Amino acid sequence: MSTSPPKQRRHRIVLFVIFLVITVFLFVGGIAALLYLLFSQYTNIRNIWFLVCGAPVVLVVILFFVVFNLYLRFGKPLEEFFKTINAVEEGNLSARVPESNSDMFSDLIKRFNKMVAELERSEQQRRNLTADIAHELRTPLHIIQGNLEGIVDGVYQPTPEHLNNTLDETRLLTRLVNDLQTLSLAETGQLPLHPTLFLLADLIADLTSSFSSQAASLSIDLKSNIANPQQELTADYDRLNQVLSNLVSNALRHTPEGGRISIETESISSPERSVRITVTDSGAGIASEDLPFIFDRFWRGDRSRSERTHSGLGLAITKQLIAAHHGTIEAQSEVGTGTTFIIELPNG
Repeated sequence: MSTSPPKQRRHRIVLFVIFLVITVFLFVGGIAALLYLLFSQYTNIRNIWFLVCGAPVVLVVILFFVVFNLYLRFGKPLEEFFKTINAVEEGNLSARVPESNSDMFSDLIKRFNKMVAELERSEQQRRNLTADIAHELRTPLHIIQGNLEGIVDGVYQPTPEHLNNTLDETRLLTRLVNDLQTLSLAETGQLPLHPTLFLLADLIADLTSSFSSQAASLSIDLKSNIANPQQELTADYDRLNQVLSNLVSNALRHTPEGGRISIETESISSPERSVRITVTDSGAGIASEDLPFIFDRFWRGDRSRSERTHSGLGLAITKQLIAAHHGTIEAQSEVGTGTTFIIELPNG
């Protein structure tokens, strides 16, 4: 519960201060006018009147304008600031501090509003994640429950086909849970990495060997091009292999028969990066309006989710694993042309 005073109480305090200032001003002004009427015929006394009575009036006026100016510059922005803090404390993450022309508080207000916006975005992502997980779990659980109830009720026979279908759904659930755990650890920086020094060519060779038979069965040409066969890289071999496997697996799902997938590496001269790896396919491509969201969890634009063979977290995990290696990943794509994923990594 907020501990700030109610609005009516604050308004009463402001009105009381204004009334007090006006009362003092009128009282001092009345005394000054009375003294002026009594001693106006005496020049020296009139001058003393100006000094004794006029000075407090001028002082009160100056003080009033100073206090009013201080309120506009400091009091009002701080009042709005604390009011927004109270709203955020009560759970209203859409609250923002109105940006004023106060040079002293403008930067603070912008930073605070940015922080609250990030909190609101994180909260929305958390809610979306909860809804997405519930959605992803619902289908396999319903299938498993339906198959088992059908077998128990005698509707289905416990044939290998029904048992295998049920087993496939449990594997999908296991994959989803494992991917969620990996993603959660990676996002919080708690995913353990085991970096070793290895030849990048060896990693690419293992990758192409793993997918060569699948690519051949789909009549897809899978090629690799290593610019420097002696290029060494210090990274977690298994996690980097997981990243590239996710990309190649996605490319195979979206590349039609007779298409091609290429994996290329090159050295780059950059203060922060030394290796670039690209995975390019000639598949259907990604629409420009979907491209900014492909690394989000359970990306809804991914039509292959209807196949129900993966958790929908592959690209989200890929991005986090690359970030854990202090690298970057981006995607370039055109509908009908294909997609290219570009990874840049530091050497160490």
